[in-house]
Amino acid sequence: MRSNPKDAYQTASKQCMQGREVEASVLSQAAQRLKECQKQLEKQGASDALIQALKFNQHLWTIFQVELAENDHPMPKDLRMSLLRLSQFVDRRTFDVMADPAAEKLSILIDINRNIASGLMQQSEAAA
Repeated sequence: MRSNPKDAYQTASKQCMQGREVEASVLSQAAQRLKECQKQLEKQGASDALIQALKFNQHLWTIFQVELAENDHPMPKDLRMSLLRLSQFVDRRTFDVMADPAAEKLSILIDINRNIASGLMQQSEAAA
């Protein structure tokens, strides 16, 4: 797997995906990496892979934050603000897990990524 979310984003887009599909793919990839680390954490404790997965996810959400903060972003303002608040939660939880790794703390990050990815894919399919 790639260690840089921007690289993963660009790779996915090169595979003929469009906007929402790319975002869904990268969110799914981040969720999978976190899930793998969660399993490992339950068995062996924290690892470098956990930190890398958390950084990957955080970078991904930072990209979303930058995009959502644009004044001319086409998304309705209320939805953008909700997603920005969610991204702040993701940041806080990420730092919490880095400071005190625990498998159960990863579940919410995994669920957020998977749920948003699922919603993006449904929107993409509906648009097609």
